[in-house]
Amino acid sequence: MKGTFDMKALLVIDVQQTFVKQGDFSEELARMNDLISIFKTQDWLVIFVKHISNDQDDPFYYKAEGATLSPMLHYFPNDHIIEKSGPSAFYHTDLQETLVKHKVSQLYITGFNSEFCCLFTAIAAYDRGYDVTFIEDATATVNHGGTYDTSELDVRDFIATVLDWSQTMCVCDTADVKQKLSF
Repeated sequence: MKGTFDMKALLVIDVQQTFVKQGDFSEELARMNDLISIFKTQDWLVIFVKHISNDQDDPFYYKAEGATLSPMLHYFPNDHIIEKSGPSAFYHTDLQETLVKHKVSQLYITGFNSEFCCLFTAIAAYDRGYDVTFIEDATATVNHGGTYDTSELDVRDFIATVLDWSQTMCVCDTADVKQKLSF
C-alpha cells in the first residue's frame, strides 16, 4: 500500500455498549477519543467498526442497545461506520474498498477486544500490505487471565507482546503514537 497511497486511518473497533458496560474503561476511552480528535483535526480517516448479529439472543443483535456505539465515544452520525459479523473488520465488509478509495496506507488499531477483533483486524491489515500500528493502551478487553485458565495473564499485554515480537507491525502506546504523528 505504499507509493501514491499515503493517508492514515484510525480504526475504532467494537466500542459498543455490550463491552463498555462490563468495566471501567474510562482511560482507554479517553485515549481513543484523544486519537479520534487528532485524526479528525488532520483530516485523516476515522472508521468506527461495529460487531453486529442477526440473532435476537446475541448481545450484539443489530437492534439491541448493546450493539450501539458507546455514547462515551466521540463520533457523529455522518462518520464512517462499518458493520461486521466476525472478528476481522475486513471479512465480508467494505473496509478494504473504503481504505483504497481514501488512499490509506497506514492503519492505527484501537478498540475492543484486544485478543479478538483488534488482533484479527491487525493481522488481516498486515496481510493486505498496510503499515499497521497496534496502540496497546487504546485497546481493551472484557476478559482476563482467568477467562483463559491462566490467572496471571495480562491479556492485552500478552497480545501486544506477540504482535511486537512478530516484527510485522508497530506496537506502542498512545504517547508514542502522538510523538510519531508530531503531537
